[in-house]
Amino acid sequence: MDSQTAVSFMRLWCASLLTLLRDKGAVLLLFGAPMLYGFFYPWFYQQQVVQRVPVAVVVQDNSGLARQVLRFAQASPRIDPQLVTGDEAQARDAVLRGTVMGYALIGHDFKRDVLRSDKVVVPVYANGAYPLVSKQVQYGFAEAVGTVSAGVEMKRLQASGQSALQSAASRSPVNVHNVALFNPTEGYGSFVVAAVAILILQQTLLMGGALLVGTWREQGVAHASVRQWLARLLALCVPGWLAGLFYFGWIFIWQDYPHGGNPWGALLLLACFVPAVAGCASLLGWWLANRERALQVVLFTSIPLAFMGGFTWPVEALPDALQWLRWLSPSTAGIQASLRLNQMGAPLAAAAQPMLWLALMALSSWAAMLWIGSRHKLSEK
Repeated sequence: MDSQTAVSFMRLWCASLLTLLRDKGAVLLLFGAPMLYGFFYPWFYQQQVVQRVPVAVVVQDNSGLARQVLRFAQASPRIDPQLVTGDEAQARDAVLRGTVMGYALIGHDFKRDVLRSDKVVVPVYANGAYPLVSKQVQYGFAEAVGTVSAGVEMKRLQASGQSALQSAASRSPVNVHNVALFNPTEGYGSFVVAAVAILILQQTLLMGGALLVGTWREQGVAHASVRQWLARLLALCVPGWLAGLFYFGWIFIWQDYPHGGNPWGALLLLACFVPAVAGCASLLGWWLANRERALQVVLFTSIPLAFMGGFTWPVEALPDALQWLRWLSPSTAGIQASLRLNQMGAPLAAAAQPMLWLALMALSSWAAMLWIGSRHKLSEK
């Protein structure tokens, strides 16, 4: 390509970019929506981990051991006992009203059964309508009761003649040290936002690009040369690349999400992911041939695509047909590659398969769009 041809192509690219920027609806979707979602969506997950969940404790045994369980429950960062009562019906009513999210029942013969070495069970009831809250209620009470149980067992071992160190070793000969890889805080935001960000980038670019191409079809200016359509597709990639850099280079850092594991791999991911989405958006807009219809079609796909992305729902639990169809969306491969490269810091080889699939989608969709846009015989209004 000589200099004159390059200058001519740059003019086509600049003209296509200006056409995009003159469309207020497209600008709102391509530039405004990613910025709005970038600040608004992580806001709900700022706390990362659910803490101090309001609970009730039903204490029917007036013993020091029962009060010790209560003290450990009050000291737990997971739960916050706001109701201490001897009436289980009162605690159950509080759960039904939503005042507390669960309760534990310490029975009448709690200490007596412990002293007799009988099997003692402390029932814990949690509001299963909120899985994250229910998990904290169960874990909080389990830790409180487990700590008291460990103390009782160590006292029994010491009473049999063992020292404090020997009883500790006998009670727990093998200790487990849990370390959360790639999500040190074990926060829900670090888990979900990092994956949903790819879906946000896709859906905003898909809607904006399809809206723009649908508008060209309505106005009768969609038919153009191969060079002009190539310039249009490259212009459509610009907001996608900028939004991707905004998320990877600022939002993840600002929200302190795991990031930067393999920055060069993440940049290569954007280089493949954005053109794949731009090509699909152009084909969708050409097929719909209507400005508003693109929004109607794409909007309802976000939730299904999130479930098929492989991070909120086990892929193995999907029907066989969906396990194949989900790869028709660039977000599926994009999420898999992003989590490996950006969050886990895996080498490029670990994300080679989804990256190659994105590159193939980009090449095939661009080739189809260049052929359709330059050779399709118009029957537009």
